[in-house]
Amino acid sequence: MTQGLDEIKIGGLGARRRRVEDNRFVRGRGNYIDDIVLPGMLHVEILRSPLAHARIRSIDTSKAWDIPGVRLVLTGEMMATRNLAWMPTLSYDTQAVLATDKVRFQGQEVACVIADDPYIAKDACEAIVVDYEPLPVIVNPTQAVVEGAPLIRDDKENQPDNVIYDWEVGDKAGTDRAFERADVVSKIELHYPRSHPSPLECCGSIADFDRATSKLTVYMTTQAPHIVRAAVALIAELPEHMIRIISPDLGGGFGNKVPVYPGYVMAILASILTERPVKWVEDRSGNLISTGFGRDVYLQGEMALRRDGKILGVRMHTDADHGAFFGDAQPSKFKIGLMHSAFACYDIPAAHLTARGVYTNKAPGGVAYRCSFRVTEAMFFQERMVQAAADDLGIDQAEFRRVNFVRDDDFPHRTAFGFLTDSGQYGKCLDVGLEAVGYQEFLKEKEEARKRGRLLGIGISTMTEPLGAGNSREFDILGIKMFDSAELRVHMTGKAILRTGARTQGQGHETTWAQIVAHELGLPAEDIVVEEGDTDTAPFGMGTYASRSTPVAGAAVSMVARKIRAKARKLAAHLLEVSEEDVEWELGRFYVRSAPDRGVTIQECAMAAYSNMPDGMEPGLEGNAYYDPPNLTWPFACYIVTVEVDPQTGVWDVLNTVAVDDCGVRINPMVVEGQIMGGLTEAYAMASMQFITFDAEGNCVGSNFMDYLLPTAWETPGYELHEVVTPCPHHPIGAKGIGECATVGGPAAFVNAVMDAIKDTGVRNVDMPLLPDRVYEAITQRHDVSGAPPIKVDE
Repeated sequence: MTQGLDEIKIGGLGARRRRVEDNRFVRGRGNYIDDIVLPGMLHVEILRSPLAHARIRSIDTSKAWDIPGVRLVLTGEMMATRNLAWMPTLSYDTQAVLATDKVRFQGQEVACVIADDPYIAKDACEAIVVDYEPLPVIVNPTQAVVEGAPLIRDDKENQPDNVIYDWEVGDKAGTDRAFERADVVSKIELHYPRSHPSPLECCGSIADFDRATSKLTVYMTTQAPHIVRAAVALIAELPEHMIRIISPDLGGGFGNKVPVYPGYVMAILASILTERPVKWVEDRSGNLISTGFGRDVYLQGEMALRRDGKILGVRMHTDADHGAFFGDAQPSKFKIGLMHSAFACYDIPAAHLTARGVYTNKAPGGVAYRCSFRVTEAMFFQERMVQAAADDLGIDQAEFRRVNFVRDDDFPHRTAFGFLTDSGQYGKCLDVGLEAVGYQEFLKEKEEARKRGRLLGIGISTMTEPLGAGNSREFDILGIKMFDSAELRVHMTGKAILRTGARTQGQGHETTWAQIVAHELGLPAEDIVVEEGDTDTAPFGMGTYASRSTPVAGAAVSMVARKIRAKARKLAAHLLEVSEEDVEWELGRFYVRSAPDRGVTIQECAMAAYSNMPDGMEPGLEGNAYYDPPNLTWPFACYIVTVEVDPQTGVWDVLNTVAVDDCGVRINPMVVEGQIMGGLTEAYAMASMQFITFDAEGNCVGSNFMDYLLPTAWETPGYELHEVVTPCPHHPIGAKGIGECATVGGPAAFVNAVMDAIKDTGVRNVDMPLLPDRVYEAITQRHDVSGAPPIKVDE
């Protein structure tokens, strides 16, 4: 008779365990950058350029130096004397820390002041006089590549134009042949506009250089502490082992807190020069106007189709606007991220993708804003192309998807772009979603409403996202392979501490990592403390972004727990006085195979590891694991949205939103549901209201929350959630990841719904966000509406 523990009761896999980190957050006891105050701390304020492109004639800092309380004023010229005026980006480019020759985007850092308090520093910044010589401005890729376009990166040798890269992947010849056989060719042009992650907490850091020990400690809002430590060692020319990066509680990240920003470097240099702690915390406008954006990619898409609905081939060309510096946080091998993950859930014989990246006079973009390196753009383009193709063929959009899905018995499946997907039940997810939304009934309701002048629409997005970038054969950042790590120490009393190389910023690692350990060892989750974010104590890891948490770091947690269990089995054999081969395991307990009543708990094994180990065994019960995933994980989702559009105003309301997610085994269903609802809210915001753009002079429009709108509880629609579970065959616990899926797949569902409502106008596309004036223009003028930044026309 089993005496094993009830996994749900101890908070293991599948338990709806309340997030333990919320105990401090809801009480206002979180520990954020701005909560940290060190003795003698100084403050940084940055002077930013009001112009998007201008030569710097001179910088006069004399009046700033005269203000009482000012300790240091830095300019690019001064930074250059220490070889710190420029720094490397995560994409092997360089970025100005403080401008030396010219400014290349509005909001670029020109000078900074270090003073006794932030108000003195701000006043001193306003006393700095900069003489600018305005230069022509480029705000979109079309301008960037025309003959005679002004050269933005004239600082770089062998850079004759504004093109960063030309890249391609796929089978061009095979795709060309597919288009020759096509009965119908469907085409669409789209722009996925810039989006900003907008974390609740802006970026910031506190640098504290101790001259006596030569150790630099930096408290920093970073999602990747170890990678930042390596970057700081390279930039500041300090030994890596003498640098400690501490990432305290983060008020959101969403990719915005992966790059190294100039403010970090300024604070570090200022601390070294003043020998005092130096704090930099950016304001909201600084965050919106200058830190890492996402998206800003253009698509020209074509699909070769048979009349019966079968997709024969796909062509995609993308132009990516990277701003003034190529600062994408992405694997080195892939110039446009994982854009070629498009159409992974569809069985397509041939596909070809070309991509071009360009410099423009905008803040550097390309952060993986809650997605796995451009996968959000890939899935949006995919699903907009799929809906357009279904309309062109006159085939029901759900049936068109079903006809082209990869079948359940066709896994593992090699995609047309070369990825290997391993598992899924795509048709089942679609069926669950269609039944939940009442698909056939809604189509009838839609037709009846049309006769009465009401515009109803239904949009579908079915997508699969590659998660956990990390297999070392293909994935690295700056040459560092994208594995991850975990270190587990079980104390003699049976309590444990777990440290990982990941960094939570809201995903609930402190809760769910403990649940994985509970699942593997039978220790109650409440007996396990999780720590992350300190490079002096955490094992080396690549950080948290691109939904790497569960697929990679979570797998490392599972593997280290299994190592601990293997040693505990030897201890159990010693305590039970039998051979190890005679010892069996059930949750929380080892027992003798022939005498199940004779057993020892995992806690008793932990005590023995320090007090009664067998001869020749090393004491202690601890270990670490570095997990290099054999493949990406591939969660699937079906999102279905119904809307009503007011033809008199262009205002559209969401009637229903259904989400069906297959993320493999769910560690904590409640946390998973929270991630899905949060992701859908961001998807809705991108589709309906979030808009950062630039005028012809390069002025950022949307650099505050009066213009860049975030959804509140009032605007956010409700969501109906469903699940399908297909375990990942190569992940230790069968999990696939979920944190980004709804943000990746959701926008297309909202846009497809609105476009379905107005398709009788003949309009094929309205660029996001679908603001009411854009929708109204599409309805009344019967033409596509672009959201691309304007090109200046000389009068």
